[in-house]
Amino acid sequence: MSDKYKEGLSKTRKSFSEKINDLVAKYRKVDEEFFEDLEEVLISADVGVSTVMELIEELEMEVKRKNIKDTQEVKQVISEKLVEIYQGADELDDNVALNIQDNDLTVILFVGVNGVGKTTTIGKLAYQLKSEGKEVLLTAGDTFRAGAIEQLNEWGGKRVGVDVIKHSEGSDPAAVIYDGIQAAKSRRADVLLCDTAGRLQNKVNLMNELSKVKRVIEREVPNAPHEVLLVLDATTGQNALIQAKTFSQTTDVSGIVLTKLDGTAKGGIVLAIRKELGIPVKLIGLGEKVTDLQIFDPHAFVYGLFADMLEEDE
Repeated sequence: MSDKYKEGLSKTRKSFSEKINDLVAKYRKVDEEFFEDLEEVLISADVGVSTVMELIEELEMEVKRKNIKDTQEVKQVISEKLVEIYQGADELDDNVALNIQDNDLTVILFVGVNGVGKTTTIGKLAYQLKSEGKEVLLTAGDTFRAGAIEQLNEWGGKRVGVDVIKHSEGSDPAAVIYDGIQAAKSRRADVLLCDTAGRLQNKVNLMNELSKVKRVIEREVPNAPHEVLLVLDATTGQNALIQAKTFSQTTDVSGIVLTKLDGTAKGGIVLAIRKELGIPVKLIGLGEKVTDLQIFDPHAFVYGLFADMLEEDE
């Protein structure tokens, strides 16, 4: 697991570790200027401004408390503090696992703007669940984007070998989801994964459409959806945080899927989302392959970010 993270986060780590090492080499002693430069390094990794401010404050206190003078020693403290941030509230850490129902239909709703990797994520999760022996169905609820239904069909039907319940392009998404639920019930499926639109004429329309879909699910399956997963593209950095805020205001987002983490130097966005929104990151994408969707592991993530620094300290 740790190796997968180490490999997948190499871009963020390289950029981050190099900057921290340069900083440590530049300063002999830990002073105000050192912390100002460190602040800039953390912000450039998209850890998020408020998270960075809090982190710097805690680091300054820790440095005073331990009477640390040497900048080399600060590296260990930085990684320790970042682990603490991610682990913050214990109840959120217990929530990393997907809420899969035993002996009952689990409905998972995927939301997010176009282009973030929603459809490929659904395909990858379908593959994982199917390999665990579950009966999985997909529903093509994004009826507005040209090619969205075909894309889901390509992933689900052809690559993974699971059925996709679909209508024609432009049809009512709530009606497609309704049919998906009926099919899942009659086939006694274990999990129904629902795709949704990522863009309509405006944000209000999109959010209204999502509310309508959610009402249909709630009416047809008690306590569903069991997960509302917001898919975000890690390469967009702070923009992903803005999207997360927008969606979480209008839908009950229960977890985040962060895609394309292997393609960015902005992996710190995971910490910003966790700290500023209090929504757990549940799954992360560390590559193109069908097996590259991983359950999020905070320890392995922080290790992946700081492997070079931590290994130096050993």
